[in-house]
Amino acid sequence: MTIASLKDVEVEYGKRGRAVGPFSLSLEAGEIVALVGPSGCGKSTALRLLAGLEGPTRGTVTRAAGRGETSLVFQAPTLAPWLSATDNVALPLELAGMASKEARDQARAALGRVGLAGAEAARPAQLSGGMAMRVSLARALVTSPRLLLLDEPFAALDEITRRTLADDVLALWQETRPTILFVTHNVEEAVYMAQRVVAMTPGPGVLAGERVVTGPLPRPHGFRTTEGFRATAEQVSDLLATGRAAA
Repeated sequence: MTIASLKDVEVEYGKRGRAVGPFSLSLEAGEIVALVGPSGCGKSTALRLLAGLEGPTRGTVTRAAGRGETSLVFQAPTLAPWLSATDNVALPLELAGMASKEARDQARAALGRVGLAGAEAARPAQLSGGMAMRVSLARALVTSPRLLLLDEPFAALDEITRRTLADDVLALWQETRPTILFVTHNVEEAVYMAQRVVAMTPGPGVLAGERVVTGPLPRPHGFRTTEGFRATAEQVSDLLATGRAAA
């Protein structure tokens, strides 16, 4: 079942001209897709189209996920600084009309699933970058979304934290199997996270190609050192290089 799709979409911003497209992308139920490309190619624009945050200038956006069934995680955690971790995670549930006690109970459970049991009362200023991103992930997952959109969520984190959070996201995906679109400019991160990697050309971004990633999810220890991982990463890098040459 197709959860969301872009069909020949183009986005133009006045005098800035065309930012993306024509570009097409289809996301199937339960799959993890990584979208890679150079800065300014339109990756985040494509994600905003799928999130319903903006509309295309031309083309069609289709979303099977209903109201409240799409969650979005940005590069910055975007937490309310005056709220505790629990209250930040409970916020989308309360905005949807859930009683405060039930929302807070579900928020605490979500924080436990992302490894933050014991930090429920902490405010954003008291959290490390990795912990703040875990709160943001918990807030996105607490509504049990069918479609989870991740816009370079690990870009500002150190390599060790990035790798840990990548494994955590895959473990959380295994629990409920939402469809995930993971936007990144890091080829190895894309190949590690996704079952399918879609590459875009420099802006205005169009499809450079895609590659299927074989191997179990979540990834086993040492997956990054396997021949299949290295070969797929090289193939995706070649797609990006070809796209740059053709642009």
